[in-house]
Amino acid sequence: MPRVRLLILLVVGILLLAGCQFLPSRSEAAGVTRITLWQGVNPPPNRDVLQVLVDRFNREHPDIKVESLYVGQAEQQLPKILAAVVGNAPPDLLWFNATITGQLVELDAIRPLDDLLTASPVRDEIDPALFQSMQYQGHTWSVPFGTNNVGVFYRPSLFKAAGITQLPQTWEELRQVARQLTLDKDGDNRIDQHGMLLPLGKGEFAVFLWLPFMWSGGGELVSGNQTAKTPSYNLVNQGAIAALQFWQDLLADGSAVLSLPERGFELDGFLAGKVAMQLTGPWTLGQLKATGVDFGVFPIPAQERHATAIGGENLFVFKTTPEREKAALKFAEYVVSQQFQTEWAIGTGYLPVNLKARRSDRYQAFAAEQPAVEVFLAQAEYGRSRPIFLGYNRLSESLGRALEAVLLGKSSPVEALKTAQKRLDLIFQ
Repeated sequence: MPRVRLLILLVVGILLLAGCQFLPSRSEAAGVTRITLWQGVNPPPNRDVLQVLVDRFNREHPDIKVESLYVGQAEQQLPKILAAVVGNAPPDLLWFNATITGQLVELDAIRPLDDLLTASPVRDEIDPALFQSMQYQGHTWSVPFGTNNVGVFYRPSLFKAAGITQLPQTWEELRQVARQLTLDKDGDNRIDQHGMLLPLGKGEFAVFLWLPFMWSGGGELVSGNQTAKTPSYNLVNQGAIAALQFWQDLLADGSAVLSLPERGFELDGFLAGKVAMQLTGPWTLGQLKATGVDFGVFPIPAQERHATAIGGENLFVFKTTPEREKAALKFAEYVVSQQFQTEWAIGTGYLPVNLKARRSDRYQAFAAEQPAVEVFLAQAEYGRSRPIFLGYNRLSESLGRALEAVLLGKSSPVEALKTAQKRLDLIFQ
C-alpha cells in the first residue's frame, strides 16, 4: 500500500507539473508550439552549454519553444518518467541512456524514428557504431545525443611527485600505482591523499563505471539475442567475480576511497588533490579545463582483454499530439546535426556523434589542444554497449546492489553476485 500511495502522489505531481508547463504565456505569440525536454545533464556547466544550444534552436525556430528541464540523475528520473507515462503527461523529449528503450516501447510511450531518419540527410552523418543503441526489435527508437566511454583521469603532478613515470596498463600495475599515490603528507597517521576514488552506489552510474572491469576480466552479462525481452543472463561469471574482487582489494589496500553514495561523478576530491585517479569520461573535460588543474587520461587497464563501456545518452520522442511530435522531431534532427554536435562536443567533452562534426576544423583544433580526446577516441575501438532489453533496469539494479554490498564490506564478491542472480531469477521467472 505505501508504494501505491507513492505512485499516486508521483502521478498527481507529474500531472500538476505538466499542466504548468503547457499553460501559454500571455506574452507568447499565437501559433507557437511549446515542448519540454527532460534531461539529467551533469556536471552543471554542461547544462549551461545545453541551454545555450536550446536557446539557439528557439531563436532559429520562432514557431517552436523548447523548455529544457533538469529532472535528476538516472535513478531519480526513472520513477518520474514512468509516473508521467502512466499519468498520460509525458515530456515531449527525453535525454536518457538507451537501456530504457525496451521499457518505453513496451509501454507504447515513444514513437519510432525510422521516418525521421529516412527523410533526413543527417542519417548518413551519424557514426554507424551508434546504431546498435538506437534500434530495438527492428525499429529505430532514438537518436544519439552524445557518445563517450570510460577512462581513468589522473593528476600528472601527483604522479611526478610520487616518482611514477609509467602509466599502468594492467590491473596489477594499477593496484601498485594506487598504493604509491596513497600518502600521509603531514605525518599525523591519517591518509591525506588516496590513489583512487571508486564510485559508491547501486545506481546505474556506478554500474556503468564498473562494467569495463567485468568485461576486461573476461565476463559477459547476457548471451544470445540481447534484444529479446528476457535474454539469458549470468551474473555469477568469472569476470564479474574478478572485477568485484579487484575493487575490494583496492579498498583493502587502503589506496582507494569511496565517493559519497550515488555521487561518483563529483570531482571535488580529484580537483583538490585528495585523490590522484578517478574513473570518469570525456563529459568532464569541459569542467576540468575550466578549473585550470593539471590532468591527463589513460585507458582502462586490462586484465584478460582491453575493454571500456560506451556511454552517452539518446534522445527519445514521446507520443503526444501531432503538432508537438512534429516540433520534437525538428529538435531531434537539430541535435544530431553538425552544428549542434560540434558545439556540444567542444563545450562538454562528449565525443561528437556526427561524423562531419568530428572531422570539422573546429573540432580537430579542439582535439589537438586536448590530448585526452584522442585517448577516448582511440579507446572506443574496445568499447562495449550495455545490453538493450526490457529488463535491463532490473539487471542493473541487482548488479548495483551487489557492487554496493561488496564495497561496504557486507558481502564477498561471490555471495553478492549469487544473491543478485537469485533476485533476478525471481523477477524474470
